[in-house]
Amino acid sequence: MTTKNALELEPAALWGPFLDLSRIPRGSGNEAAAAKWFAERAKAAGCEVLTDKVGNVLARKKAAKGREKAIPVILQCHIDMVCEKNEGTAHDFKKDAIQVFRDGDKLRARGTTLGADNGIGVAAGLAVLESKDLAHGPIEVLVTIDEETGMTGAKGLAAGWMKGKWLLNLDSEEEGELTIGCAGGVDTVGTRKMKFGKAPAGTALRIKVAGLKGGHSGIDIEKGRGNALKVLAQVVDAASHRFQVALATFAGGNKRNAIAREAAAVVVVPAADEKALRELVAGQETAWKAAFGAIDPGLTITVGEAKAEQVMTAADADALVSLVLAGPHGVEAMSPDIPGLVQTSTNLGIVAQKDDSFEVCFLSRSAIDSSKYALAARVAAACRLAGFAAEHSGGYPGWKPEPKSAVVAHVQAVHQKVVGKPMAVKAIHAGLECGLIGENYPTVEMASIGPSMWDVHTPDEHVSIPSVGRFWDLLQEILARVPTA
Repeated sequence: MTTKNALELEPAALWGPFLDLSRIPRGSGNEAAAAKWFAERAKAAGCEVLTDKVGNVLARKKAAKGREKAIPVILQCHIDMVCEKNEGTAHDFKKDAIQVFRDGDKLRARGTTLGADNGIGVAAGLAVLESKDLAHGPIEVLVTIDEETGMTGAKGLAAGWMKGKWLLNLDSEEEGELTIGCAGGVDTVGTRKMKFGKAPAGTALRIKVAGLKGGHSGIDIEKGRGNALKVLAQVVDAASHRFQVALATFAGGNKRNAIAREAAAVVVVPAADEKALRELVAGQETAWKAAFGAIDPGLTITVGEAKAEQVMTAADADALVSLVLAGPHGVEAMSPDIPGLVQTSTNLGIVAQKDDSFEVCFLSRSAIDSSKYALAARVAAACRLAGFAAEHSGGYPGWKPEPKSAVVAHVQAVHQKVVGKPMAVKAIHAGLECGLIGENYPTVEMASIGPSMWDVHTPDEHVSIPSVGRFWDLLQEILARVPTA
């Protein structure tokens, strides 16, 4: 394969499928072609392949000779990816291939998310199915759809479909860590129908917040990174206290599970105040840069020319900006049991206009169901106080850690033999599908592993090439050493 040889990626058995998958558009809700690709590759490898009513694919591979009595293992991954790109990047996620490139010992994409989350897991599962010399027991590879926007694949998974007794989720993002638990989540969307009128006389200007790191709303929420929507609301609010500001547009963020990196608003101010407004924005940029410091040094707040024919009423504009200002965002509580682990948080992910209505989207997470729903109720209360109707959706459970399970002990023992030290056992403040799968498969023991990748859900997403090789070696050894049932 030309691309593989040009990038000199090893092991070819894993990187080849990953690069092939990167050519297929697979944003959440648009995974059908990628799922078909996986199913066809698995069939070509001689596997039994099933597809359920929601679009999940299950491939079964018979045990290697002499390993028929080994405990049946499920490898689980999701085929969709978060579609984020930098402004100015010419990329259509519905038809264009991801432009992958090598940066030393890292793999990146040009101006977009890479899709290593969870394309590496899919590629590893396919590599196992296509392997001719791996000594393994009965294997199932479950590829789910729509993990990133609602976990609808895991939610739609039927009881009794899978036969495995152990499940290895391949969606972790740190080499050397064994994940055995995760937080649950619930979405809250505030909606308000707005009234618009003719724009007043004056100058229309576009205020844009950009350059922030963003990141995964679970993994990165405790890092103190800037939220572009929050910063923009502060700037617009400050301007409104000094000038006669009419708000025409206000939008930002693309995914409810990604920290908003960019946001922009179009305002109309009296022409005489344009210079002063530009000076105010420059002052805000200086202040926010100082506030974020080394945490988010790339922040820019700029003012450019714009056009505006209509503006929101003052009451509607105030309601929208007030909700963005007051709505919860960030860490709510740390775990009292596990040092350094976030227990409860909310991400203010998206503000978007749909016709004459505005939607403000929040994702609340917690390892404790009562805390999760209490925080979601507070988000809904903030929405109502601002005159927005609030609706909850997409709730999914957390995954309760079982540190003494047989699969955890097995993975630890193999890692000790292969690497020479135990893995760090942890729970994470992010959503994995294990909690949902466990509802229909309560007797299946689960654990999660993966290579090192960073800045997932952002255009800075990158994965460690050497760690992928070590992940592949570990996975093969885990499967080869599975004991008999």
